[in-house]
Amino acid sequence: MAIVRYKRGEVPSAMTPEEWARLEAMTPEEIEQNALDDPDNPPSTDEELDRAVAGRFVRQTREATGLSQDKFAERFGLNVSRLRDWEQGRYLPDSFAMAFLRVIRKDPLYVAEALQPEPATSP
Repeated sequence: MAIVRYKRGEVPSAMTPEEWARLEAMTPEEIEQNALDDPDNPPSTDEELDRAVAGRFVRQTREATGLSQDKFAERFGLNVSRLRDWEQGRYLPDSFAMAFLRVIRKDPLYVAEALQPEPATSP
């Protein structure tokens, strides 16, 4: 098999000129209906979109601290499996978890310090 090299912007399209012409002739309503009728790519539900938005917020919050998932979960007392589920959009964090993550995002050092156990005092 021969190696074919293309320059940037020269990669051939997977669509034929006839397919491009048919696509360009479609109205926005026809494009929308075709997308809705595609069995291989159903539209996302509102719940799926909510989980995706929350997952991005959780991941960005963690990444802002510079911590791995394991270290973030350990520092803030979270279950690492649950954190992964949130970041990957499998589960939507409840309102308490979202509030906790907002506080972490605002001041992660203060939250980490506040979660440290109190030193034992002798009587």
